[in-house]
Amino acid sequence: MALDHWRGRRLLKALRADALATLPGRAGGMWGEIVERTQRLLQGREAQVRQSEARLQEFLIALETSPNGVVLLDENARIEWCNQTAAQHFGFDAQRDLLQYIGNLVRDPAFAAYLASWNYSRDVVLSMAKPGVAPLKLSVQVHPYAGSRRLLLSRDVTAVEQAEAMRRDFVANVSHEIRTPLTVLAGFVETLQTLPLEADERSRYLAMMAQQAQRMQTLVNDLLTLSRLEGSPLPGAGDWVPVPALLGQAEQEARSLSALLAPGRQHELVVGAAPGWELSGSHSELLSAMSNLLSNAVRYTPPGGRIEVSWQALPNGRAEFSVRDSGPGIAAEHVPRLTERFYRVDRSRSRETGGTGLGLAITKHVVQRHGAELRIESALGAGSTFSIQFPASRVRAPVRSADGAPAQPATAEP
Repeated sequence: MALDHWRGRRLLKALRADALATLPGRAGGMWGEIVERTQRLLQGREAQVRQSEARLQEFLIALETSPNGVVLLDENARIEWCNQTAAQHFGFDAQRDLLQYIGNLVRDPAFAAYLASWNYSRDVVLSMAKPGVAPLKLSVQVHPYAGSRRLLLSRDVTAVEQAEAMRRDFVANVSHEIRTPLTVLAGFVETLQTLPLEADERSRYLAMMAQQAQRMQTLVNDLLTLSRLEGSPLPGAGDWVPVPALLGQAEQEARSLSALLAPGRQHELVVGAAPGWELSGSHSELLSAMSNLLSNAVRYTPPGGRIEVSWQALPNGRAEFSVRDSGPGIAAEHVPRLTERFYRVDRSRSRETGGTGLGLAITKHVVQRHGAELRIESALGAGSTFSIQFPASRVRAPVRSADGAPAQPATAEP
């Protein structure tokens, strides 16, 4: 009995000191059996704890790599853990801000009201301003779990908000552009239906109606062109287009437009030569881009003004197509927005000359699809220069003969 009592006290002492491993595992008797079974039980529990910790680390790593921000809040809305994405979204410090009340760090009245409402069936969009960068739009939603704890998820919706704003502006602009000629057409139709008109007046009204119908047709064609450019595959590199043919077609269209807009005092159009040069890409898209730049110069240059079109080689095998006009120029604040859809510096002037406000947007898409770069240089009173710089992979220079004259282009791939 004394030995049995001594073994029991030793086991109890080892359990209290968490030193069960110091006891012999093969002791005889009842206490030896208890020690052995207890050791196996504790080893199994330790293995489960290690496995649980490993799973927890895997779970945290998965949350850390999530593209969304994740913040774990305790019962008092204090930060228990957050991933790096959430730290970037809200400006947290993942170590310093632990156990900080989130309301002290995200000082937005909309977020404070949302967090206190406990009605998390919808998200709330916050604007997070950071010095030196554009405001960040965040979609934040909270999910309760484990009683009063909360899981906060944040998602960057800046691009989505911008796309939605662009869609609204686009629909509004298209509606406005179509509504104006439709209103004019409706007014003329009503006039023709209700008033007896002389033959000359009727002809004049019909001509104006045809002009408005042509304006709507041009707008629809430009919209279809944009849609085709956005949805079609990139132009291949195996189709080579002669540059002189592109320049000739663009020049012909520009002279026709000049004769229409300024009869009797046409623009002085000077087109440089590019014998033997070729471009790789879509003939229709390249012609559209060049014609848009040239027609814009004709539209916005006063009658009799000078327009220069040039093609020149650049270093590293690149080439540049440029259009320089002697027009009134463009203020610096307008230049970055010129390629936006329906953006016009002078709306009344654009409508008078038949512009839709989509020409430079189409040109920008064509330039990007061919790996080129659109450059705009302008100043008030000094005219404007629009240039397209093509990469070497899209340009094939003429081969010079022994006497220095341009021969046929090289057939080797760039």
